[in-house]
Amino acid sequence: MKPIDSAVEAAPFTSLCVLLTCFNRREKTLECLRALGASTGLRQVKLSAVLVDDGSKDGTAQAVNAEFPWVQVVSGADSGQGPLFWCRGMHLAFETALRNRHDLYLLLNDDTVLQADALAGLLACSSELARERLNPVIVVGSTYDITSGAHSYGGERRPSRLKPFSVERVAPGDVALPCDTFNGNIVLITAQAAAKVGNLDPAFEHAMGDTDYGLRARKLGVELWVAPQMQGTCSDNPTYGGYRDTSLPLRLRWKKMLDRKGLPWRSWLIFTRRHTGVMWPLYFAWPYAKLIFGKPFEKPSHGAPLDSSTSS
Repeated sequence: MKPIDSAVEAAPFTSLCVLLTCFNRREKTLECLRALGASTGLRQVKLSAVLVDDGSKDGTAQAVNAEFPWVQVVSGADSGQGPLFWCRGMHLAFETALRNRHDLYLLLNDDTVLQADALAGLLACSSELARERLNPVIVVGSTYDITSGAHSYGGERRPSRLKPFSVERVAPGDVALPCDTFNGNIVLITAQAAAKVGNLDPAFEHAMGDTDYGLRARKLGVELWVAPQMQGTCSDNPTYGGYRDTSLPLRLRWKKMLDRKGLPWRSWLIFTRRHTGVMWPLYFAWPYAKLIFGKPFEKPSHGAPLDSSTSS
């Protein structure tokens, strides 16, 4: 595939809606939106955003309303579902945006800071792929940790069908590269792809919803591509303090594992039944059995479903 020309602009009057959710990290959310608002090369793009505030007590919603009139702030409390966390918050944002039938939708974590030309590059990549491919496309952006410089989030591929949860992060190159699924930090979804796949599944309590969306998209014939170059910064999730932290007592690690931000059994059950075939009971039981009876948990490879994008 030939290199993408980043100077290519989207079709006239393209409508792009950015989807975010947040909880009690006002400064990070504001930094994210400022970078988004400073995006360059969007003269032919109508940019808007939907931000679901998941009950923040630090004035995030008020600060966003005051500084960003083009951002629609939706109160998660009004959904009547209690705390939404990442996946259900993003589901509500996507649901809200879909009512207005935009041309493009961008999943964006509120702790991700876009480079100024990131959106122009993603749009150029999407336009080029749409001209070359027959199927709908999703374009995945990549981030790096601003401290270490290491690749932190982006597209993922499965090197072996026999190990469905052994995934590798796809390092961006000079051309668009295929992938099997993604972290939801920076993901550009065309209206055609959204019509085929639908929304994120709110059955997932926090994480795994982005990985699930990518896998469902592939099954439905939607093509997933990692855009050239890095598009922004986002720090990698730390291991310490969570259920993978082997310095913690087993009882505490077990409690953390069953927590929404760990590996809640309902979400994991849905994920394994949906994506591992007839062997799903073994895949479902394995991480829990390993924590209790096995060797101390090592941190899984970058991009594993357990490390799905999380923002609240």
